Amino acid sequence: MERVLQQFRDRVKNASYTGEALRLRGGGTKDWYGQTLDGALLDTRAYNGIVAYEPTELVITARCGTPLAELEAALAKNSQMLAFEPPHFGPDATVGGMVAVGFSGPRRQAVGAVRDFVLGAVLMDGRGDELRFGGQVMKNVAGYDVSRVLAGSLGSLGLILEVSLKVMPLPFAETTVHLNMDQAAALRCLNEWGGQPLPISASAWQGDSLLVRLSGAQAAVTAARSKIGGEMIEDADEIWRDLREHLIGYFSDAAPQGLRLWRLSLPSTAPELKLDGEQLVEWGGAQRWLKSDAPAEQIRAAVTAVGGHATLFRGGDGSVDVFQPMAPEAAKIRQRLMESFDPAGIFNPGRMYRHGHRA
Repeated sequence: MERVLQQFRDRVKNASYTGEALRLRGGGTKDWYGQTLDGALLDTRAYNGIVAYEPTELVITARCGTPLAELEAALAKNSQMLAFEPPHFGPDATVGGMVAVGFSGPRRQAVGAVRDFVLGAVLMDGRGDELRFGGQVMKNVAGYDVSRVLAGSLGSLGLILEVSLKVMPLPFAETTVHLNMDQAAALRCLNEWGGQPLPISASAWQGDSLLVRLSGAQAAVTAARSKIGGEMIEDADEIWRDLREHLIGYFSDAAPQGLRLWRLSLPSTAPELKLDGEQLVEWGGAQRWLKSDAPAEQIRAAVTAVGGHATLFRGGDGSVDVFQPMAPEAAKIRQRLMESFDPAGIFNPGRMYRHGHRA
């Protein structure tokens, strides 16, 4: 793999010298996400393989080009998982891409996001240097643990070469129940249950139908099911997988209808949002999807008013910023990070914000 690393190093150094932009890409399964795709392609898939995995330590280390399916298969052999249930959005998804986009699946409400499971990382910066974070506790000039900041950075800080991830055992028991209720009632119930010691690992409301997944010890799952009520759904794994991969009709119907798909991140206690369009609620109310042709300004104003932010997930045409503008202090921190790691501005410029490095 040293030969592949040297090729990466040469490309990065040359790009920094000439000012050529580089588009970092693994399997390309999330190419549609973000603002723009710009620069000469640097394909990361040649740098692959699981570097270290000790099941008893609950840690796995893999190179950026490792297929995500390969990593998950290795974990499954030991009855372990990536607890945040990352979406693949295609068979070619890679470990580096998973961290770069920072997407989490249905179990995120119970266990945390991608960044919460990144224990360490190796990053190639804009000078072609390999920097190690996490295990060796190297921090950047601003004092931040960069291994976690990389999650969701869309490759704008550097080339993620390797990551170490915390893994978790598969639950002993799991069941899904279905209840009929409108959105207001679902939000109220989810928040009430969220304040109780119930093993809720996922939830999804859409069209007056609420699904709740319970995971853990058999006794805890049985007790929670009795408390929550509802009708048990058999073989629900496929339902949650299709939700994670956006294969259900709610998501696949957005494009043919000419609607934009918005991802709304809110406090779970936020009330039902009165916005034009069809909504789907996940993560106990903290993540809400909206299919709508309403103006971006109207959507973001409504979300900001309740303490959240809105991301244009799919359906952007360049006329609307994908990501909500950062608060001034957060933008300054991001600027300092990028100036430190990518002073020439070569990595995925414009992918997060239309004005390159500026937030």
